Amino acid sequence: MSTENSAGFDEKSFLGGRVLLRQLRRGHRAGTDAALAIAAARPDAHGRVVDLGAGSGAIGLSLAVLAPKIEVTLVEVDAEIAGLAAESAVLNGCAERVQCVVADVEHLIHSPRTRHDLGPLYDLVVTNPPFTNAQSSQASPNPRRALAHMTREGALARWIDAGAVLLRPKGSLIVICRPEAITEALEALRRSFSGIALRPVHPRVDASATRILVRAQKGGRAPLTILPPLVLHEEDASFTRLAEAIHRGDAELGFH
Repeated sequence: MSTENSAGFDEKSFLGGRVLLRQLRRGHRAGTDAALAIAAARPDAHGRVVDLGAGSGAIGLSLAVLAPKIEVTLVEVDAEIAGLAAESAVLNGCAERVQCVVADVEHLIHSPRTRHDLGPLYDLVVTNPPFTNAQSSQASPNPRRALAHMTREGALARWIDAGAVLLRPKGSLIVICRPEAITEALEALRRSFSGIALRPVHPRVDASATRILVRAQKGGRAPLTILPPLVLHEEDASFTRLAEAIHRGDAELGFH
């Protein structure tokens, strides 16, 4: 359910009503990708958590609501959207544990001032980065949707490198990406991470994967593993029981 107003944004209930998000009506809308990233991140959500490319804060704010002891930083390049995320933190009663930083994720590792603003290293980095290649796909005519969805060559690797810089040793990284980006992701991950675990996400049991959830640990020498797939829909197009639970915020996706 969502309510509209004349200010250009609306308030949408997310995770079965557990979280309330203020989102631009003509901007990116939180949905299944965010719900998947939340479920994947929940087992590692402790201490300090940063959501890179947070948008309206769906992932980071949901983790703050579901794990009341964690501290969350939302990093978002669009100042207006970051402002809405801060307002959503107030609406969800977690503003005292949520910090919003306006910054470009791709420039984090070259910006000492931004890294200083982010504070101590994090226990968990979670991100749903833009993953539509601008050279192979038509960008949305809405500039904010285009910014949220479109990526430049090598951007995914730069986001992963930023995550490595922000994580403490043995900290965890959760990334959701498309299958065609997995080669770039693995090459970047192997620079700083081990224990890389991949969980393919399939729309139906007989369909190819459309997303891959990735978990990795900073440092170490643990091997790569490929986990059983997650299937979202039954034959009649309804959600599977697990997918329903993920969208309600009732499920965690382990990687062990």
